[in-house]
Amino acid sequence: MVTLNKIYTRTGDAGATRLATGQQVSKAALRVEAYGAVDEANACLGLARLHTAADSDLDAMLARVQNELFDLGADLAAPPRPDEPLTLRMVESQVERLEREIDAMNAGLPPLASFILPGGTPAAAHLHLARTVARRAERVAVAMTEAGETVGPAAMKYLNRLSDFLFVAARHANDRGASEVFWRSGATR
Repeated sequence: MVTLNKIYTRTGDAGATRLATGQQVSKAALRVEAYGAVDEANACLGLARLHTAADSDLDAMLARVQNELFDLGADLAAPPRPDEPLTLRMVESQVERLEREIDAMNAGLPPLASFILPGGTPAAAHLHLARTVARRAERVAVAMTEAGETVGPAAMKYLNRLSDFLFVAARHANDRGASEVFWRSGATR
């Protein structure tokens, strides 16, 4: 259990923070940006869950994903080291579970015949917002690897599957397709 008795420390007043390893970095560092975007996606899921209570299966999946996003944030906040002991890391089984849930939800949806605009039900709109934030987190994690930083392979896969999961969850939340808002090409011409 984590105990936080003091909320502010004043140690970040000059624009620096510490990673889970204790290493001091800029608050604008890619790693901080990545786990910050994961935290933002988690907040979006909290908003979505205000509208998913009637769908207990979806709500339970979202609750689990919210917990896993804390795991993912911890993973991103501690650069992997070969000599590390039992540090919290994303694992392949978390990615596989997302894939199973994507497939199960998608099986009950009508096939897509057009692009979908974010919207429809309040739950779906919030899930689409979470999806776009998750995509940003993924882009930042890719930028980290391109800059020579290490991101665990399961964390990268999870980020990629997460946006797919949120897309299908949004479709599911749109009354299983009945409330979807379809893109109409050239609609304003």
